[in-house]
Amino acid sequence: MVSLSYVGTQGHRLMTFLEANPGHPDVCLSVSQESQVVPGTPTCGPYGENGVYYPITGGVINSTRSPLGSNFGNSVWMTPMANSNYNSLEVTARHPVGRLEFLVGYTLSKSLDNGSGTKDGVNPLNYGLTKALSAFDATHNFVISYTYRLPFDKLGHANRLTSGWRLTGITRFATGLPVYITESDDNSLMGCFGYITGGVDEPMHIPGPLNITDPRKGNPASGTEPYFNASLFRGELVGQLGNSNRRFFHGPGLNNWDMGLIKEVRLTESKNLQFRAEFFNIFNHAQFNSPSGNILNAYFGFVMSARAPRIGQFGIKFEF
Repeated sequence: MVSLSYVGTQGHRLMTFLEANPGHPDVCLSVSQESQVVPGTPTCGPYGENGVYYPITGGVINSTRSPLGSNFGNSVWMTPMANSNYNSLEVTARHPVGRLEFLVGYTLSKSLDNGSGTKDGVNPLNYGLTKALSAFDATHNFVISYTYRLPFDKLGHANRLTSGWRLTGITRFATGLPVYITESDDNSLMGCFGYITGGVDEPMHIPGPLNITDPRKGNPASGTEPYFNASLFRGELVGQLGNSNRRFFHGPGLNNWDMGLIKEVRLTESKNLQFRAEFFNIFNHAQFNSPSGNILNAYFGFVMSARAPRIGQFGIKFEF
């Protein structure tokens, strides 16, 4: 049996965090130089949204934040304003062939949003800048599950020893999760911190080939062979937001095999004993995590960790 489906969903009024009292870069830049303030008084810069400044032209600037002003400082609030959009082609096939039964599923999809989780945070000055691939987006996802009844029962007379053997497994090939590009400083002079992971600052992105490479080739010590072309990214200029999309390409994909050997012993009509030997990532294939996408991280662009290696477990189950 084969089925083809188109699945599309939209989400509106999703919960996300939003800075209610952001700093205004133009105000900070107006008092960022010593020549712009009264001699001996502080100048404004990154993380200076809550400061007090004395312009040389006169007056006092009590915080660069608005509309709540200096009394409230950094004020992140949760609001139902995020949106999502998902489109996919889904193909499934199920077929028993003698002793073998298998179920195959393939999904080609794309998911966009401006807040995959509450801690993503939305840019308070331009909501559209936050729209990007969802944190869980996977372009390709191929999964096959299978069960094969081993023909040991054909070796002479079928009995409790030769009957009830099964080999099972789940194999998955999938696109990796998107790389989260961020710049964890305050060069934007907006002061969006608190519950927002990484704030809203993002680096500058220079158009060019990403040159995705094998994660095994990377050498963080020498800075050679990063997973993607890290030279395409530059720190944002003070007082300006970077133009990089938050998520626009994916990390290393999955190539995973989980398998199990099962032996069932029928004790009585209502009682059954089951022996199980199960292995996750049975071929011990390295399943790499996404590389660091924080441009201020010393390992920016490099894959520094992997998912669990091969894990085996054995069990006995008594069913009645």
